[in-house]
Amino acid sequence: MNAMAPAAPVTTAAPARVPRNLRRTAVKLGLAGLLLAGAALGGSWWFSVGRYMQQTENAYVQGDVASLAFRVDGNVAAIRVADNQRVARGDVLVELDPALYQARVAQAEASLADATGAIATLGEQLGLQQAQVAVSQALLAQAIAEQARASSDARRYQGLAAQGISSRQTEERSRADSLKAAAAIGSAEAQLAAARQQLVVLQAQARQAEARRDQAAATLRLAQLDLAQTVLRAPFDGIVGNRAAQLGQYVRPGQNLIAVAPPPERQWVVANFKETQLARFRPGMPVRITVDALGGLELHGRIDSLAPATGSLFSLLPPENATGNFTKIVQRVPVRVALNAEDAAKLALLRPGLSVEAEADTRDDPTASRSSFGALGTILSGLFGNRAAAAHP
Repeated sequence: MNAMAPAAPVTTAAPARVPRNLRRTAVKLGLAGLLLAGAALGGSWWFSVGRYMQQTENAYVQGDVASLAFRVDGNVAAIRVADNQRVARGDVLVELDPALYQARVAQAEASLADATGAIATLGEQLGLQQAQVAVSQALLAQAIAEQARASSDARRYQGLAAQGISSRQTEERSRADSLKAAAAIGSAEAQLAAARQQLVVLQAQARQAEARRDQAAATLRLAQLDLAQTVLRAPFDGIVGNRAAQLGQYVRPGQNLIAVAPPPERQWVVANFKETQLARFRPGMPVRITVDALGGLELHGRIDSLAPATGSLFSLLPPENATGNFTKIVQRVPVRVALNAEDAAKLALLRPGLSVEAEADTRDDPTASRSSFGALGTILSGLFGNRAAAAHP
């Protein structure tokens, strides 16, 4: 038997190797595609979102901080609050020794009582004088009647004496009585005039007494106000701080002793934007706030109002541009940003004076997506929507 021939070895074809230059071309094309895609996303984001976002780091938390002082002088008798304590409107903060002002109130009350008593006395005197006027009027009427009777008797006795019926003595007596009655009329008229004049004087004195009473009442009111000013109260709900008052300290009017800062819900942000950023600013536009002191804590708000002038015009020395060395400087305008009440838990961490960063969204539709893909989708939908509208008018 013939031996079988060994089988020929089977060989496999080696895979074809891609040329190195083709691989490099593919990588370059891929990178170029990525760059173009990134540029398209970035460009679409800037066109739809980025150019409408106005930012500034020149922004701060603000609040109505009240520095409180007494309107009267005295020694501090009590301090009713501790540093950084939350208070309500009307709570007592600091008290002065009220002894001096209580004595002034008592003195003013006594003066008012004296003036009131003087008015009562003059009232009684006016009543008495009015009665005296009435008496004088009655005496005048009596004198007039008596003068009429005496004149009639004098005429009658004169006729009787001429006829020889009556004596000469009787006629002279009747004539004297007539003259006496006429004089009594003059006396009664003078007494009536004096009584009326005294009534006018008493009425004037009554008006003076009323004026003194009003003055005493005003003095009492001022003393009561000074006494009330010995107690310093919180003007609104807030948190006390910057306490400078010490027990026993003598303080003068206007000396700042303590401050009350507003609660977080009554704070706002003042963002000083450049004048070149304000073209699209309108009240109600959303603003995103980033708080530096709280690790970039993000808050939300809205534009409340724009200041009526640039910040430089409200400075101590406003600029005078009508000079020979004028240099144009971009001005900043304070923009008040109201914080959303929905962020109450975050607002509790705010304090007036904190630095923040503000970003205003000035787009026509602030609710639209702010992402790159969302911006690209907005552009594409706008393009295809316009084409569809043009194709199907």
